[in-house]
Amino acid sequence: MRFEVKNGSFGYGNTKILQNISFSLEGNSLMAVLGSNGVGKTTLLKCMMGLLKWNEGETRLDGRPLSSLRPSDVWKRIAYVPQAKGAALSYTALEMVLMGRSARLGLFAQPTEEDLAAAREAMRTVGVEFLKDKPCSRMSGGELQMVLIARALCGGPEMLILDEPESNLDFKNQLVILELIRVLSKEKGLAAIINTHYPAHALKLADQALILNRDGVSVFGTAKEVITEANMKRAFSVYVRIAKYQYEGVDYRSVIPIRICKSAGV
Repeated sequence: MRFEVKNGSFGYGNTKILQNISFSLEGNSLMAVLGSNGVGKTTLLKCMMGLLKWNEGETRLDGRPLSSLRPSDVWKRIAYVPQAKGAALSYTALEMVLMGRSARLGLFAQPTEEDLAAAREAMRTVGVEFLKDKPCSRMSGGELQMVLIARALCGGPEMLILDEPESNLDFKNQLVILELIRVLSKEKGLAAIINTHYPAHALKLADQALILNRDGVSVFGTAKEVITEANMKRAFSVYVRIAKYQYEGVDYRSVIPIRICKSAGV
């Protein structure tokens, strides 16, 4: 699978939100999208999936414009994992996960045994089979996020698009979600795009990174080349230091915020 955005721009009226966005990924690559609050990260996800229409530019799937494909064909290959907050909660975990089969069902079709088997397998893959009868309204944030990822997997996609999957979670659950995404990408072979507020998480997981800046200029490249102290200052108006360290023979890089920039260019 090859997924591309070519010269994508979007805005409402005279307000430009995204300008001239271009990137591509293929195979089991994982891309992180970074930027300050309100810069358009979630809007970017919606545009690239066709939920919002680009004002200019286009999304391509295996070289074909996404707009030329049937929605059902797109959603069989791409699955979206929204933020856990605001998700529909009046379902058990199994019922929620089973919704991931909707792109493969007819308009009035009922789930089959094959669909139920796919839902249970997705829950086993994510490690939430024990939650199958638990109402989503009674789940912790980490449990619900895992269930939403299982729902996305249930349809058998080639690519996951995740909107801030580790936000509002404690340290342990952040690591659980990050490790699950890594396994799905590197061991199960799925491509993935994630929005994140955490540059260190992007460095930990991502092959590529896209940074959105308020001046409309985006930066795309390998995560190690793009996530730099200078680019973090520009994107977040914060001085940072990127520290390298080793633990149990594994190299890590951490992004440490130092102080707020008092004004642009300072």
